[in-house]
Amino acid sequence: MLSAFLCIVAFLVTSITHWLYKWRNPGCNGVLPPGSMGWPLLGETLHFFAPNTSSDIPPFVKERMQRYGPIFKTSLVGRPVIVSTDADLNYFIFQQEGQLFESWYPSTFVEIFGRQNVGSLHGFMYKYLKNMVLNLFGPESLKKMLPDVEQASNIYLKRWSGLTMAEMKESTSKMIFDLTAEKLISYDAEKSSDNLRGNFEAFIKGLISFPLDIPGTAYHKCLQGRKKAMTMLKSMLQERRERPRKIRTDFFDYVLEELQRQDTILTESIALDLMFVLLFASHETTSLALTLAIKFLSDHPLVLKELTEEHEAIIKKRENPDSGLTWNEYKSMKFTFQFINETVRLANIVPGIFRKALRDIKFKGHTIPAGWAVMVCPPAVHLNPARYSDPLDFNPWRWEGVDTNGASRNFMAFGGGMRFCVGTDFTRVQMAVFLHCLVTKYKWQAIKGGDIVRTPGLQFPNGFHISLSEKNPQK
Repeated sequence: MLSAFLCIVAFLVTSITHWLYKWRNPGCNGVLPPGSMGWPLLGETLHFFAPNTSSDIPPFVKERMQRYGPIFKTSLVGRPVIVSTDADLNYFIFQQEGQLFESWYPSTFVEIFGRQNVGSLHGFMYKYLKNMVLNLFGPESLKKMLPDVEQASNIYLKRWSGLTMAEMKESTSKMIFDLTAEKLISYDAEKSSDNLRGNFEAFIKGLISFPLDIPGTAYHKCLQGRKKAMTMLKSMLQERRERPRKIRTDFFDYVLEELQRQDTILTESIALDLMFVLLFASHETTSLALTLAIKFLSDHPLVLKELTEEHEAIIKKRENPDSGLTWNEYKSMKFTFQFINETVRLANIVPGIFRKALRDIKFKGHTIPAGWAVMVCPPAVHLNPARYSDPLDFNPWRWEGVDTNGASRNFMAFGGGMRFCVGTDFTRVQMAVFLHCLVTKYKWQAIKGGDIVRTPGLQFPNGFHISLSEKNPQK
């Protein structure tokens, strides 16, 4: 009896030891990048999710870059991952979308954003949805939207100037969300009894948290926030279906037209997931960038001076100084676009972009096995001293003479390849128009500097307050 028990124990010990060895040393038809797989099942997830207050490359990545080099392996939420801080590999991954790599996100992200969200779709379906979004955020639509963006900026700036002080992250979030929701679904926050944005706030607070779905945890609150927001969006879509409009005025109208077509491939669940992602992405990322932009202007008077001069020059050239911005004026904002590029370079609002290898791939002596996830790390490129001199310094002049419209090996704030963010132009328009209204009509003073807390998914400039006043109140 004892011998049988000892045999079972020996078998279990041997099996566990063998399993642990295979976990730490996964098989590969080639040479895996160096790195550690961390604890069994858990991997290095806890280190990855840890927040930090550094403006530099996230410590999780920087420490491993120093130890293993620009390409290393790890394990996150039970999945083997290759992390790339190599600009050449990042560019290669984006260019090989649909051939050697495809968009992929951890199952926890899929639960949060929806199983049929645009980031999880591939091939024709992805291109179909991308074209739908371009109908709203493409250049022709943005030209028509320019006056609305300017009006919204003026309304909110005027409102903030009546306050003792305004907290910028919260204030810009509300402004961007209200504008985007109005364009997408004709949602009027002032008139609606439903607090749609409140559900997104609950969602965002738990977005980058340890994926434990138990009541009371941030992740559980995040899922509940998504559920409530989706219920509201579905109800709004149903109301629009029952009372259709004769003239298309927002994205919901376009979606309904597509759903009613006999040959459509769009489903209601895909449309609602798309709507959810658009509302989240446009308001959260743009408000973060705007908050940091105002903070950078407050900290760098020479930058503020040049930006102000550029926008005041636009007004001086007009026949009527009080007329609204034109598309040609917007396109002429050379220094403004340099300023926006430098802001999003340092902001690193999306520090990780995930893909999955479709087959074994050899690159610079390493093998990325088929089925493994790959995480492109933009901050490691944006803050690389070999690419940007004094990378932590805010210097918009570094972009002088550089094409600021698309992605490159060394700049991927809006992604790259065929999945280059379709909302990029919308973000640039919102930021440029807001900055135009701010620097030509207002002066401000930073009251509280705020703390920037970074996570693997987003950074939160908390507590940055300003006191705002009109330059020429008599007008």
